[in-house]
Amino acid sequence: MTEYGMGGEVSTFGDIYSYGILLLEIFTGKKPTDEIFNGSLSLHQFAELALPERAMEIVDQSLLLVEFEGLNESQTHTNARGRLEMCLVSIISVGVACSMISIKDRMEIGDAMVEMQGIRDLYLGVGRNN
Repeated sequence: MTEYGMGGEVSTFGDIYSYGILLLEIFTGKKPTDEIFNGSLSLHQFAELALPERAMEIVDQSLLLVEFEGLNESQTHTNARGRLEMCLVSIISVGVACSMISIKDRMEIGDAMVEMQGIRDLYLGVGRNN
């Protein structure tokens, strides 16, 4: 169920909704049209229900196959993996906040940008073995 697909007029509120759904699609590996969402459950609800404790259960598992180059110590690898998981949960949270059904409850685009830049910075720290 897309906002524009329902006859909504083009607006920044619709754009942020679409951005949120796109984030959820990319990071869960699911589409709003998947069979699991034929009933009363939507992609947004699926992600929202998983937050925060079960968010890693809905993340596309192929995203967890990241190699941490140069990490030999298991403790360093564990720290890097934990930060990666924190980034993924944060991205799912942004996706949910942007795709709220009520326009007034949606994250604003500027706030989403700031959040995503912070997540990017944290993720890049993982790549630098921090």
